[in-house]
Amino acid sequence: MSSSGFWSVDYEIYGDVQGVFFRKYTEDQAKRVNAVGWVKNAPRGTVVGQVQGSKSIVEIMKNWLQNVGSPMSRIDKAVFSNEREIPALEYNNFKTNY
Repeated sequence: MSSSGFWSVDYEIYGDVQGVFFRKYTEDQAKRVNAVGWVKNAPRGTVVGQVQGSKSIVEIMKNWLQNVGSPMSRIDKAVFSNEREIPALEYNNFKTNY
């Protein structure tokens, strides 16, 4: 089966990721690679969101979220869930939710 469609994955990033511009850098990176979705701070001190795009774009974002982040962040753990192929993108852009 070809993976020429779109993919979606939910994520939660643990560590020192709030108050270190993690959301802004995530949005900038997503726009740079043409991913769509969202990011926001979660009440328990993590950053959560969803990213969508081609399989390769989703993989680029997963790697960035797990290994790069913002310059001042410390990523302890990245949890990805609900990864699936989707028939169409569900967002028009990537944005930070508050």
